[in-house]
Amino acid sequence: MIDAAVVDSSVALKWVVQEPDSEQAETLAMVQLEAPDLLPVECANALCKKVVRIEFQLDEALESLVWLRRAPVRLESSAPLLGMALELAAELNRPVYDCVYLSLALRSEVPLVTVDRRLLSAVNAVSRLQNRAVLLSQLSV
Repeated sequence: MIDAAVVDSSVALKWVVQEPDSEQAETLAMVQLEAPDLLPVECANALCKKVVRIEFQLDEALESLVWLRRAPVRLESSAPLLGMALELAAELNRPVYDCVYLSLALRSEVPLVTVDRRLLSAVNAVSRLQNRAVLLSQLSV
């Protein structure tokens, strides 16, 4: 059982796009959530891709973005996390933006909740980072 977590954009998008695990993502409303301030940017980018692929109408994407910006997630500045994120990205061979979320989770001493299996695998491959990230589908709130 967790009472706080960092969520990444893969989880946040499930609040506005019906996908597998969307129901599980909604249960996170019961815990304190935080994310780096790049969360809305990444979500807007993903929503734009859905519009371009004609999976979403532009007005739906804009409404979803408004909802996401009001979601109960405390946004933290990415700038202080960049040094640690760069080190983690080099170590894990993952994008820096993924590691900004991980850096925040490490700093806050809470798990990172994600849907990104490749990120989870990279994190768990480093013994000191094991269990610092969890898949949304395996989460018990």
